[in-house]
Amino acid sequence: MQNKSILVIDDSMTDFLYVKNILVGSGYEVNHAQSGQDGIEAAKKLQPDCVLMDVVMPEMNGFQATRALSREVTTADIPVIMLSSKSQKTDRVWAQRQGAKDYLVKPADPKLLLVKLQSVLAG
Repeated sequence: MQNKSILVIDDSMTDFLYVKNILVGSGYEVNHAQSGQDGIEAAKKLQPDCVLMDVVMPEMNGFQATRALSREVTTADIPVIMLSSKSQKTDRVWAQRQGAKDYLVKPADPKLLLVKLQSVLAG
């Protein structure tokens, strides 16, 4: 379909595989990083079309990693969608303040995930 590349940054292999199956089934190329710091390095190297970012991760959380991506010249134009089990309105607001384009609560509804992804990719 589109061959757009998505970088999923999530320390949970179960959550990653769930999202990967949805994305691959819809024609996306999927890469994975298991931590915020590894995700930042992967985003710089791979230059994905979009990043799906978990929030709760060890060492560097998704908010910190999103802020770093949005402030780095080489990754500032890569849209980030937060994907988290945290469902408070304050989490959504904080994600946007860090540079995230959207926010979904896990487990993400497959149709909603794809709609949000297409919207962000359309710019």
